[in-house]
Amino acid sequence: MSSPYVSRRPGYGLGAAAGTDAVQYDPRIAIEGEGPPFVCVPGMDGTGLLFYRQIPELSCKYRVATYTLRGSATHMRTLVEDLASVVAQASPSGGKAVVFGESFGGALSMSFALARPELVERLVVLNAFPYFRPQLRLKLAIAWIRTFPWKTMALVRRLTATRMHSRYTHRDEIRRFLELTGGTTKEGYLNRLRILQEYDLRERLGEIGVPTLLLAADRDHLVPSVEQASFMAERIPEAALRVLKGHGHGCLLAPNLHLARIVTEWLGSASDPNQGD
Repeated sequence: MSSPYVSRRPGYGLGAAAGTDAVQYDPRIAIEGEGPPFVCVPGMDGTGLLFYRQIPELSCKYRVATYTLRGSATHMRTLVEDLASVVAQASPSGGKAVVFGESFGGALSMSFALARPELVERLVVLNAFPYFRPQLRLKLAIAWIRTFPWKTMALVRRLTATRMHSRYTHRDEIRRFLELTGGTTKEGYLNRLRILQEYDLRERLGEIGVPTLLLAADRDHLVPSVEQASFMAERIPEAALRVLKGHGHGCLLAPNLHLARIVTEWLGSASDPNQGD
């Protein structure tokens, strides 16, 4: 299978925000298409490569940016400032961007919308949460990853693939998922789990002041996505909720999941108050 990223632009080395992580890292920014800026924020695995199935359609309408999360980041504020740098690359004119985040990336995207609202045009969040529960699962996951060899993670991914991905996802896509997540580091994964231990936006959802689309898979076995999205939809002032029927947590690789169409439908319904009457 050929990669849609063959025309990748070179990444730009970014330093951390002052007073945070001083380590340099390569965000591996890739930009495709022309149009309004649209930034894809990775999930727990930290790689923007997993958006590959969605990029062709999105790039027909948007200037789409993907990137890799900083593995050495130990605080959400570091990731927020990194994301601000990516938005600046996606929007050279200094305008706002549509910010899309999946799972952990959704948590980061909402944190970004609160910290840097001047950079967010709209927010799209998939299978995310304002607070991760139960916290005991995080503690156990951290303890397990610290104890066992990191190479066992590949085996865990294989064994849990049917529960993680949508039932529509082809085995070739799951095989590619395993290949693309092979570059995830133990340090980065552990740091992101620890960040979730301190993450809690439940009391701040009402402060998110941009139109927000909450997407939730109804067969998500990792996160109670529909329940969490419903909770957030009741508290974010300009929120819309859409349930993705038959999909699992990792649904972006499914052949019948078209993010660009979903966003277009949302924008159409938001601009037409009579739609659905």
